[in-house]
Order: sequence, then C-alpha cells, then structure tokens
Amino acid sequence: MAFKISDACIACGACAAECPVSCISEGDIYVIDASACIDCGNCANVCPVGAPAQE
Repeated sequence: MAFKISDACIACGACAAECPVSCISEGDIYVIDASACIDCGNCANVCPVGAPAQE
C-alpha cells in the first residue's frame, strides 16, 4: 500500500531527500507517485508533521 502526503505537509523537503526511489516531487505540497512507491516508510519516519501515511 503506497504512502500519500496529506494537507498537513509544510513543504520542508525532508521526505524527498529520504526516498530511495525518488518518487516524491514538489508541488504546492509534496506528492508521492503511488506507482513508484515501495512502501519503505522513510518519508513518514523523517516528516516533522506526520504528513506521509499509508493509503
């Protein structure tokens, strides 16, 4: 089950820097490409506001 970033995102970029498959891109908030996400949880582990969560 892929991770998704909620509206709680503060666009700090911590999650993108930790993604081993580079599936997180910046927009108004950061967005995860669900088809590329490998469910490693690195993004959720480093997010200061808990924005990434499994769908």
